[in-house]
Amino acid sequence: MELMLQGLGTCSAVDVVYILERGRHAVTGCEVDIEASRAETPPKVFTAIHLHFRISGNELKDAAVARAVKLSAEKYCSASIMLAKACTVTHSHEVVPAADGDNGLSA
Repeated sequence: MELMLQGLGTCSAVDVVYILERGRHAVTGCEVDIEASRAETPPKVFTAIHLHFRISGNELKDAAVARAVKLSAEKYCSASIMLAKACTVTHSHEVVPAADGDNGLSA
């Protein structure tokens, strides 16, 4: 079950960064914290999942990050959309200024 959450976080993070970079925003980092609740009885499926994105970059606008997170959740991330049919999936975000000397994501 943990691998499913890791896949969800990765899928969503890739979408968010891609959307922001396509909009010519200088993204320097992306972290996703995931909290999930499961049913008490077998098969102990997820009942709620929350993803919190921490996006860093140079002069990132909160509205641009909010839009990218929403687009990922509602249109692009197939993992998020699939899981949302079985449980409640929520998202939040915060924008963090880039660290000194940090000018972009590295491969």
